[in-house]
Amino acid sequence: MMNNITIEKLQSLKLFGMADEMERQLTTPTANELAFEHRVRSMVDHELTLRDHKRLRLLLKKACLPVDASIEDVDYRAARGLDKSEFQTLCSLDWIRNHHSLVITGPTGTGKSWLACALANQACRQGLSCHFIRVPILMESLVAARATANFSQKLAALKKFDLLILDDWGIEVFNNRSQNDLLELIDNEIGKRSVLFTSQFPLKIWHDAFDNKTVADALMDRIVHGSYYLQLSGESLRKSRSPNTKGGRSAMK
Repeated sequence: MMNNITIEKLQSLKLFGMADEMERQLTTPTANELAFEHRVRSMVDHELTLRDHKRLRLLLKKACLPVDASIEDVDYRAARGLDKSEFQTLCSLDWIRNHHSLVITGPTGTGKSWLACALANQACRQGLSCHFIRVPILMESLVAARATANFSQKLAALKKFDLLILDDWGIEVFNNRSQNDLLELIDNEIGKRSVLFTSQFPLKIWHDAFDNKTVADALMDRIVHGSYYLQLSGESLRKSRSPNTKGGRSAMK
């Protein structure tokens, strides 16, 4: 009876991991042979593990990653110009902790978004918050936020993430309103938080996507001088997924 009361008290304190481990020990005869300190340490370790898993699930949910990617599954054999040493340096995530950004460019199908998701997954595993969003959807949400006078709140919400992933940069033309919104967003992020851009277009021609050259100058100055640059090349890796391709393997890693 006393043990049940103790378990209930642990649960009321939201120490569910300790409660579960105590219950497991009570139903395991050999647990009585362990030293008291060992049993307590096991309960504490189980609590920490449970909390870590819960935190990771929450971070991944908020990240909204479109694919399940991890740095352990990166295919360095694919012919796309991905330097293993360079990418593994990025996997340390020091660039995020130091509030730098990253630009990944390359032709369609070379795995830009997949690599971005792998880095974001690693960031979540290390306790950093991330959010993935395609630029066209972002622009629509900013327009909607302005229409409801919630623009400042939208920017504040995006600023909470350690890493903001802007996927498919430049895939659609930026209108005048979008250009100013982007400048305000990037000005809020660069140097204070990290941004990961993916784009089919080389960084050197991003300036051409803006009609307002003053805004373009300001944006590019912030992006170029605060970012690492990873340029991929080659044909689409999706070809290896084709049913007509012998020995096809998962292509977007």
